[in-house]
Amino acid sequence: MTNILETVLDVMKTLVDNEPKPPLHIGEAMTCWTYLTMLEEEIASVQIGLNTTTDIELLDALHGAMEIATAQSNIIRDFMLREGVSLPPVSEKKPQSDPQTIPMGVKLTDDEIANALSIKVVANYMMCATGAVQSVRNDVGFMFAGFQAEKLKYGASLKTLMRKRGWMKIPPYYVPNGLPTQ
Repeated sequence: MTNILETVLDVMKTLVDNEPKPPLHIGEAMTCWTYLTMLEEEIASVQIGLNTTTDIELLDALHGAMEIATAQSNIIRDFMLREGVSLPPVSEKKPQSDPQTIPMGVKLTDDEIANALSIKVVANYMMCATGAVQSVRNDVGFMFAGFQAEKLKYGASLKTLMRKRGWMKIPPYYVPNGLPTQ
C-alpha cells in the first residue's frame, strides 16, 4: 500500500519548477475556459438562491459558496488574461430582491436550492480533478488541485447540512440477488 506521506512528498517535488513555462496547451486553456464558465454559472445560481431563501443555515451555505466561487473566478480570470486566453461570455449578475415577493410556483424550495448547489459543486470538483491531471504545467495543475481542495472542503460541509435537513437525494440501495434484505 502506498504511504500517503511519501505520495505527498513526491507530488511536492514535482511542483518545484524552475524551468521556463511553455504556453498553455489547448487542453489546459480549454479547461481554464470551461471552469471559469462553470464558476460564473455557479455564482449566478447562488445569487438566485440568495434572492429566494430565508433559511439562515442555507443562506450561510450560499454565502460560503459565493465566497469560494468568486475568489476562484478572480484567480482563474487573472491567470487566463496573463496567459492570453480569451474569457468566456458569462451570465449577468443578478440584482438583489426580496424572497417574500417571489410568487409560489416560481420560487425554488430550500431543498431545490441546496440540491442545485450540490450538483454545481460536484461538477466543479470533477472539472478541477480533470484540470489537475491533464495539466503539463505544474502551476496549472497546482492551481486546479487547490481549487479542488476548496470545493472538497465546502462540499463536505454542504453535505452535512443537506443530511441534517433531509434534503439529500439518495438513490435506492443496491442489494445483490441472494443476499438477505434487512
